[in-house]
Amino acid sequence: MADHQLPFEKPIIELRNKITELKEFTNEKGIDLSGEIEKLEGRLEQLEKDIYGNLTPWERVQIARHTKRPTTNDYINRLFTDFMELHGDRLYGDDKAIVGGIGKFNGVPVTVIGHQRGKDTKENIKRNFGMPRPEGYRKALRLMKQAEKFSRPVICFIDTKGADPGIESEERGQSEAIARNLLEMAGLKVPIICIVIGEGGSGGALALGVGDKIYMLENSTYSVISPEGAAALLWKDSSQARRAAETMKITAPDLSNLDLIDGVIPEVRGGAHRNVDEQAANIRQIIESSFDELGKLGKEELVSQRYNKFKKIGEYGSVNGINTMV
Repeated sequence: MADHQLPFEKPIIELRNKITELKEFTNEKGIDLSGEIEKLEGRLEQLEKDIYGNLTPWERVQIARHTKRPTTNDYINRLFTDFMELHGDRLYGDDKAIVGGIGKFNGVPVTVIGHQRGKDTKENIKRNFGMPRPEGYRKALRLMKQAEKFSRPVICFIDTKGADPGIESEERGQSEAIARNLLEMAGLKVPIICIVIGEGGSGGALALGVGDKIYMLENSTYSVISPEGAAALLWKDSSQARRAAETMKITAPDLSNLDLIDGVIPEVRGGAHRNVDEQAANIRQIIESSFDELGKLGKEELVSQRYNKFKKIGEYGSVNGINTMV
């Protein structure tokens, strides 16, 4: 884990290493240092609480981007049984930046869709670093419409820097594919649960984010643009990303305070990558409670409630006689 430590974690790593050294010394020399070790472990416990309990927005961004952070496939393997991945959009091809298929959640058939990043350079290239092309969003929509046909709830895992910005994606209708997903998800007559598990970047994330319930992991982010992109636009200097993150209100606690999401899913101390099984268990509880609530609603009631949910976001006023968001 030391190879993947974040800058603000340095004091924690150093103290952990010190404890490890003392334990090894005790085993090698047969000297009882249990008292000293116990004191250091107590200090480590308090240090972790102080650091991880008071993370800045930029530090949360760093955790959301951690190379070991669990991906959609990690959660699929832990939360769903009998999962069968489905491929292709039936128009162009299969986009590996989005995975989707059919599985069972506590014995109930569901459709699962999510952005998928790689765990190393080779896989990231294969997955286009989790940035979907139009065929990825069209594959997702195909699976959503299939879910509606067979009355299966839809669960979306969001984790992308944004949609692929390449010229080929634009030629194949990137913006139309995203807009189509927004339109179709708004009227889908089955429950939709969306969970931001890492980065939720721009329309690339929103194309899987129109749901009845929207949750974020504690150290995930959700925004119209990356901190680096915002810094480059506002101050012509992408190195001001930390400053941008502080002002953009992109973290889970910020968005919860603004009532833009339905809740924050607690993370394992230090980030979801510290214990994926425990993190999956936290997500399972949220999905179960959401199903209990949404399962009581009829199809039309679902759509109406979803419409009102998004309609109330933001503040509206009149500018020169034209109604607009202010």
